[in-house]
Amino acid sequence: MDIVGVGPNWLLIWVVAWSIGRTPWEGAIAGITLGLLQDSLTAPFPTHVLGLTIAGLLTARLHQRRILQEDLISAALVVFGLAIVTETAIAFQLSAQQIFGENPLHVSLGAIWLTHQRVALSSAILSSLWAPVLYYPLKRWWEKYRSRD
Repeated sequence: MDIVGVGPNWLLIWVVAWSIGRTPWEGAIAGITLGLLQDSLTAPFPTHVLGLTIAGLLTARLHQRRILQEDLISAALVVFGLAIVTETAIAFQLSAQQIFGENPLHVSLGAIWLTHQRVALSSAILSSLWAPVLYYPLKRWWEKYRSRD
């Protein structure tokens, strides 16, 4: 379930699964909503809204341009890449706080980016391995409810 203390990004997997087959606007709304939810359960800084919104937008755009297919392998590969993107958004926020504001943790920029490498790679590996397990049931469930409309 975790590698070096880092687990899968469950909300990222959900955003990617939701955004495949939807508009970029719907993907962004899903990212904003789940980012705010995660921020409300954890700490408001660094925010998860930025990374999850980018993930929702990019997933929907990749699907619209027919680069991303609706299969398990494509979902896993996209989750891998977007896990790195979401963790990079967090590292940028921490770096900006270090450069432009107070740094209550007194962490250097080098330490932020070294930690980012470990966290991003661990999260990307685990999230991409778990993505097919969640993607298929979620997709089937949403198709079931979409067909009722």
